[in-house]
Amino acid sequence: MLKIAFDPIYAHPLPEGHRFPMLKYELIPMQLKHEGVVNDANFFSPAMLAEEIVLLTHEQAYWEKLKNLNLSYQEEKRTGFPLSAQLVERELRIAQGTIDGCHYAFEHGVAFNIAGGTHHAGSNWGEGFCLLNDQAIAANYLLNKNLASSILIIDLDVHQGNGTAQIFENEPRVFTFSVHGEKNFPFRKEQSSLDIGLPDGVGDNEYLSIIKEKIPYLLDLVKPDFVFYLAGVDVLATDKLGKLALSKEACKQRDQIVFEACFQKDIPVQVSMGGGYSPDIKDIVDAHCNTFKVAYEVYF
Repeated sequence: MLKIAFDPIYAHPLPEGHRFPMLKYELIPMQLKHEGVVNDANFFSPAMLAEEIVLLTHEQAYWEKLKNLNLSYQEEKRTGFPLSAQLVERELRIAQGTIDGCHYAFEHGVAFNIAGGTHHAGSNWGEGFCLLNDQAIAANYLLNKNLASSILIIDLDVHQGNGTAQIFENEPRVFTFSVHGEKNFPFRKEQSSLDIGLPDGVGDNEYLSIIKEKIPYLLDLVKPDFVFYLAGVDVLATDKLGKLALSKEACKQRDQIVFEACFQKDIPVQVSMGGGYSPDIKDIVDAHCNTFKVAYEVYF
């Protein structure tokens, strides 16, 4: 069964100017159920992540600031929104949902988190609407529990996974791969195991040729026993922040390449959804729902 982490807190209302991107967290489950792809049994609500698991990835001093809501003005500004206890709880539940998804992926081949993809959070900073790095936390959890010994993180959000890269810069058991807009945020990039920075305006053919080449190559090179996939849809031509020019169909083909390659090698995959900022919410929801539908077709 396809298992999907979702909690109403994922759609936590933010101050004016931040609310629109949160709408997708409510609409994606509704759309998937409306289309008959899933039903209520596919969804689970994660608990709060334990502090000791947070500290496998994030520095204690940073975590204490988050927990006690005392980031400095500059630190809070870097995150992109006002810090609150509900936002910290949200991030804890998202990260636990990603960990839970790993266990479901071992059982069923693939599992999803409706939210997640908080890849701009580093070991001691929050940034770009990311406070805790859910996939990095889950990867360190798998390593700590000896549930995986070689991990590949495939980050296909339009923005570089700078926090993920920094967290694992000295961890040979985790290979970080990021395909992103070279001139896009974050403007100070970290070094992933493999970065492919794209110029503005890259379209379907060029993008898909990279994915078709690199995904099988990396699976053979890294030989991962677990894959994390960040499936951002801010690569769409309609995205107001993305600067690339992909169609929905190409975004769907991208997902299919990743899922089929992992399925053929029997490598479990946890998927977090990442970014999407098209002005029409329907474009965001459609593209995200395609990711679920492709996974369902490949695995079930």
